[in-house]
Amino acid sequence: MNESAECLICHRGLYADELGRFACRHCTDRIDGQLRALAGPDGLYARLSAQLAPGAGNGGPAVSGSRAAPVPLRLEVLNLMTAGGPILGPLETWVRDWREHGRAEVCEAGTLQQRVDHAVRTLRFNLEWAAANHPAIDEFAGEIGQMRRQCEGQVTGEKPPRRIPVACPCGQVLRVALDTAGERCPGCGEQYGHTEVLRLPMAERRAAA
Repeated sequence: MNESAECLICHRGLYADELGRFACRHCTDRIDGQLRALAGPDGLYARLSAQLAPGAGNGGPAVSGSRAAPVPLRLEVLNLMTAGGPILGPLETWVRDWREHGRAEVCEAGTLQQRVDHAVRTLRFNLEWAAANHPAIDEFAGEIGQMRRQCEGQVTGEKPPRRIPVACPCGQVLRVALDTAGERCPGCGEQYGHTEVLRLPMAERRAAA
């Protein structure tokens, strides 16, 4: 049970009907949407396969400017699709973690796509339980968000949100994006929620030496 009365993800105060939870309902819904975007025949993981050929990432033809044979596959995309890569590997690691709480079952049978779909279904089915009971829900949220950004970066070519430097009153510079859920200052330990961190003043540029 969360005794701090604030969401561990966005760090805003919990509403009366959310007290005791580790994640507010808004953040829980966001995680659910990110999981949902990964799975299924039209999901981001399935769409990675269309980006495997060299040149596919920018919409151009798969050509090489040298006489050497081109790399047959885009390795950064292939890495995302492997069993031990940054998508399926962490998904199944979280399923195993939740299995220790009696909430999930790992299924390593079938294709990689089927394993991704199973893991996502399992995590979504138990997400409400995790938001109310799992003290590492913030870590889980961060990893799921990273998975979606990695896949979207390859599928749509969308660049990660631009980060801007803001100054904590202690003098520490924090780099935040518009979608930052919250940030803890490494200098003084102050915890900022989404709204609070975006209200911090812009950090002054350091003069060139």
